[in-house]
Amino acid sequence: MTSAKAKAMLFSAAASAALLLVLACRNEPLREEIRFQGSTMGTYYSVKIIPDKSSDIPRKRLYDEIQATLDAVDAAMSTFKDDSELTRFNQRQDDLPFHLSPETAFVFERAREIHHRSSGAFDITIGPLVDAWGFGPQGTITAPPSREEIDLLRKATGQDLLTLDAIASTIRKEDPSVHADLSAIAKGFGVDQVAQRLRDSGYEDFMVEVGGEVRVSGLNLASQPWRVAIERPVSRAQSFHRVLELTDIALATSGDYRNFIEIEGRRISHTIDPRTGYPVTHGVASVTV
Repeated sequence: MTSAKAKAMLFSAAASAALLLVLACRNEPLREEIRFQGSTMGTYYSVKIIPDKSSDIPRKRLYDEIQATLDAVDAAMSTFKDDSELTRFNQRQDDLPFHLSPETAFVFERAREIHHRSSGAFDITIGPLVDAWGFGPQGTITAPPSREEIDLLRKATGQDLLTLDAIASTIRKEDPSVHADLSAIAKGFGVDQVAQRLRDSGYEDFMVEVGGEVRVSGLNLASQPWRVAIERPVSRAQSFHRVLELTDIALATSGDYRNFIEIEGRRISHTIDPRTGYPVTHGVASVTV
């Protein structure tokens, strides 16, 4: 054996020994990333998890739990499902108390709080206006609603037309024609539910995203903060405006550059101002919180 060859073998053996020593000292498996994707609430979700020794749940079971958690939110709060809890409440034409699941009652309560904190800018009773502008279960429209139609629909909107009893988990309509829409808050609630399920299962490092609603915890696969891109608000092509490094925080983005319709050359945003009954037109294309 030549001297050079012997030195090369010695170097290789030393490097291998050093690697084994490092792994033995760590006494833990190399980090990996588990990814799950699927559909829910009319959009898509993505979950990334960095497991550790204390969280060793079979992947099929973990995926089933995530999907079941999101399916439960959709089954309760969807405006597109005929048998959802919310649809059944909307179909009621009386002013009697309607019993809610604890989760739906919580979302109604949070919606009421946000309504007051936003001075009425957030209002879940604009369901009929959402439908009238072509963004509800009935589908798109070919002509905008008239001023008279909007004025008529606005008479049945307003958070004060809902009476919530959070302790009894019931809600009641002051006007039988009130129609609630939880679309602006249900996805965020679903994200929080999945995040809580992962924490309860022993996971600390993960990212959950449902249709632009994001919640991150801990660190990513590289032991760095999670990197989340904010899309540039243009409809013709997908590009990124900024990448944020986040940990232990939630982030939500909404804009008029994806969900809109065009009528007579005019872009109509899906974001309806409950104080006017019309889609917002003040030029803000995207907001991230």
